[in-house]
Amino acid sequence: MSTVQVTDESFEADVLKADKPVLVDFWAEWCGPCKQIAPALEQISEELADVVTVAKVNIEDSPTTPSRYGVRGIPTMMLFRNGQMASMKVGAMPKQKILEWLSEAGVQPAA
Repeated sequence: MSTVQVTDESFEADVLKADKPVLVDFWAEWCGPCKQIAPALEQISEELADVVTVAKVNIEDSPTTPSRYGVRGIPTMMLFRNGQMASMKVGAMPKQKILEWLSEAGVQPAA
């Protein structure tokens, strides 16, 4: 499964009411570091499809959700679990660091 586009309108259904953890990437078209991490997030969404959903929120198309969660810089990645923000990382990082962050937050591939 590839990444899911989420909007202000679909955030509650797609993220807060999801039945598994959701990694939300807040990004914008003009953001270089956002484009840098996009391939890694696509790979993670494929590799960990059973345990986590990777969602993308374009902050220009959907400004309400990022402001509600205090997004100040992009890329900002937030991990939501059971309707709550469980963990957050700001800035671009290599795929391995994203996987380590997810692992620390308790999101791991099924053995």
